Amino acid sequence: MSDIYYKSITKVTNILLFLENVKAPAYNEMVEIKLDNGDIVSGQVLDASDRFTVIQSFGSTSGMNIGSTSVRLTGETAKFSVSDKMLGRMFNGLGEPIDGGPAVYGGEERDINGAPINPYAREEPSEFIQTGISSIDGMNSLVRGQKLPIFSGSGMKHNQLAMQIVKQAKVLNDNERFAVVFGGIGITSESANFFKDELESSGALDRTVVFLNLSSSPSVERIMLPRVALTAAEYLAYDKGMEVLVVLVDMTNYCEALKEISAAREEIPSRRGYPGYMYTDLASIFERAGKIKEKKGSITLLPILTMPGDDITHPIPDLTGYITEGQVVMNRDLEKKGIVPNIDVLSSLSRLMNQGIGANKTREDHRNLANQLFAAYAAGKDLRSLSEVVGEGALSSSDKKLVEFSDKFEREFVNQGYEQNRSITDTLSIGWELLSYLDKSEMKRLKSEEMEKYGKWTQ
Repeated sequence: MSDIYYKSITKVTNILLFLENVKAPAYNEMVEIKLDNGDIVSGQVLDASDRFTVIQSFGSTSGMNIGSTSVRLTGETAKFSVSDKMLGRMFNGLGEPIDGGPAVYGGEERDINGAPINPYAREEPSEFIQTGISSIDGMNSLVRGQKLPIFSGSGMKHNQLAMQIVKQAKVLNDNERFAVVFGGIGITSESANFFKDELESSGALDRTVVFLNLSSSPSVERIMLPRVALTAAEYLAYDKGMEVLVVLVDMTNYCEALKEISAAREEIPSRRGYPGYMYTDLASIFERAGKIKEKKGSITLLPILTMPGDDITHPIPDLTGYITEGQVVMNRDLEKKGIVPNIDVLSSLSRLMNQGIGANKTREDHRNLANQLFAAYAAGKDLRSLSEVVGEGALSSSDKKLVEFSDKFEREFVNQGYEQNRSITDTLSIGWELLSYLDKSEMKRLKSEEMEKYGKWTQ
């Protein structure tokens, strides 16, 4: 730790300070910024060169006096104290308690920046996580160690979906310990209160570590929150052997903060003004999730992001899709129909689904049933669109059945509300019940023994 205070600030932008002639600054090193009124504000070294050192302030720089403000390097990086006592607690994006309780003592302080898992050390995900939501469990299953983002849009009820998953998610083996790490990034006070109330009233808070960053807080806190959350998750997973689900809402606010800091640094922008390194930055977060060989526990990541303008080709969802193993897409047209949750199963994809389902995991008929439901629903939707052009009278009786099936699938399988918790057995049973509406002869993706055992046909 240095006792040297630098008063060589040459420029202050919205959240950044530029210092000259700083001796041996380290990237991500924490600093203390002493204002002219004696207040101390924390900050972090963002960039260092032979001449300039760029520091991001965790507090407001408004009205900061360049001549009388001084900066001291602490010689340490940002750390978070990890312990079993984190469970049931609420923190801000910097890892400071916001629930009125004391700081977490008696634990180990760890650098929040962490590191992505070495690909050689990764263990292939192979176990099912039940969310209690049919459109995910049945059609786009979540697997331990997977990174599966949820793509939403502005105004959609992704907060309610996030809370439903946090409250309902579980592993099927009752002997394994399960925990949730929840992070709210750049959220409103109304959303923060909603999350708190839901967690406390449902009892899910006891197994959850909560990190909340309000939209009124400094944007740099949004940059730190996912890293603090994953530091907590890594401790619970790899040190305590727990199966950990990390839910982050909303990663779009994280990317906007990244864009703001990039603009303050006067960097050359890339696509739509976002920094060219946004892909690398997102990867440094997402790749910390997974399973590690010869270690108990896992980290499964569900980042939720809002697509600006509902544009799935926007840089944020686009780059996220390159890093993660699929996506769950919320659809605005389904929302208008009153389908809750409004998940579009045809646009969604879980690339690791096959590794987590089947005999001794979910059930032996799961894959074929999902394939048949996909095929029938897709055919029905296509015929529905065709009937809007040529008229319903042009459809055959079997075509009309498929159109009716697609409507029933949305109303009875996808639609379940935000409070109903369906087991995987319930979900599969609903799927078989729906298929019984169609002719048995049309079931080309199901095995005859599966139809005999689970089918609902009466004829």
